[in-house]
Amino acid sequence: MQISFARSKAGHDKGKHYVVVYEEPEYLYLADGISRTAEAPKKKNRKHVQIINRIPAHILEVFTSWDPPSDTEIKRALKLYNLAIKKQEEE
Repeated sequence: MQISFARSKAGHDKGKHYVVVYEEPEYLYLADGISRTAEAPKKKNRKHVQIINRIPAHILEVFTSWDPPSDTEIKRALKLYNLAIKKQEEE
């Protein structure tokens, strides 16, 4: 499975970024490594989530394995991704 990131488009977590841990035809299971761990991911309807396709390579290098990713790796990747977004907005 390829590593995917997602942004919530609806709900109380609108705008929050996650790592997709598991996919079903209608639902995605999302983790942030803090409140939603890889072992207890958030179940979210696909239509309420935007998949992020462009992820810089240096962020993907955080993941040493994908079976399953550790919460530490998820937290680190999301932190780097949010810093990259912030830096891009400042330019």
